[in-house]
Amino acid sequence: MKQYVIDQLRESDYEQIRQYLTNHTETAAMEGIYHVDLPQEFYSSLQKEHGDCQPYYFAVNLTRKQVGFEWLIRSRNTLRCACIGYATPDQRDYIIGYADRMLEELRIKI
Repeated sequence: MKQYVIDQLRESDYEQIRQYLTNHTETAAMEGIYHVDLPQEFYSSLQKEHGDCQPYYFAVNLTRKQVGFEWLIRSRNTLRCACIGYATPDQRDYIIGYADRMLEELRIKI
């Protein structure tokens, strides 16, 4: 899986990130997995065409030692479709920016 990983988290970092993700994202059924909606302005042309597959999201996987921001863009409504795939360069930039903004907001220094 391609992803942006921030590792070597301290216990206090983990707790802050967990609280942030709980408050700002949708929690998945599996513990430590969160879904972050991708803003529509970052949809690829194919994703924009596939109205039935929208909205799209990326997953965040939080463990006590690291947080991973997956680059696989998924649909909330469809498991398999041509519109589901790895992030475009603009989508990757958004995901990295999301992670960096979260750390900045939480004042976590890595």
